[in-house]
Amino acid sequence: MIIFRHASMKDLQLLKHWDKQPHVIESDPNDDWNWESELLYSPDWREMLIAEIDGRPLGFVQIIDPALEISRYWGDIEAGYRAIDIWIGDANDLGKGYGTVMMNLAIERCFSNPDVHTILIDPLASNTNAHRFYEKLGFRFFEERTFGNDHCHVYQLNRNEKINT
Repeated sequence: MIIFRHASMKDLQLLKHWDKQPHVIESDPNDDWNWESELLYSPDWREMLIAEIDGRPLGFVQIIDPALEISRYWGDIEAGYRAIDIWIGDANDLGKGYGTVMMNLAIERCFSNPDVHTILIDPLASNTNAHRFYEKLGFRFFEERTFGNDHCHVYQLNRNEKINT
């Protein structure tokens, strides 16, 4: 069974290791997560989570409130949104359905707040596998957008369009 727990400094080496994996770099080549400082910072607008399967770390999920997030990554955005970052750490765990379970848990977590109406994700425009993955979960393409050096496809999932997978 997959569960989430809050990431902590105990996860520092694991997260740094995962950041060096080719499939993680391919999906997020230009980000430096600054784990040493970010793991110590727990603002109300963000959750940094480790997904575990039977007690074994499996992947990472970040859920933010983009209206409150301090870097303004998503620009000026109204309340009622959440944005998700997700990855599986070890390539041996890819293709086993774990990402789908993790994403469904993250979606449920976001929509457990009745004020949240839309979830945003921003895979690289070149990552067609991610596009298919999110579309199977009910996300719809919204727009192309450049974040820093990354050309992305923004997808959104509205509460009333959520499908059960």
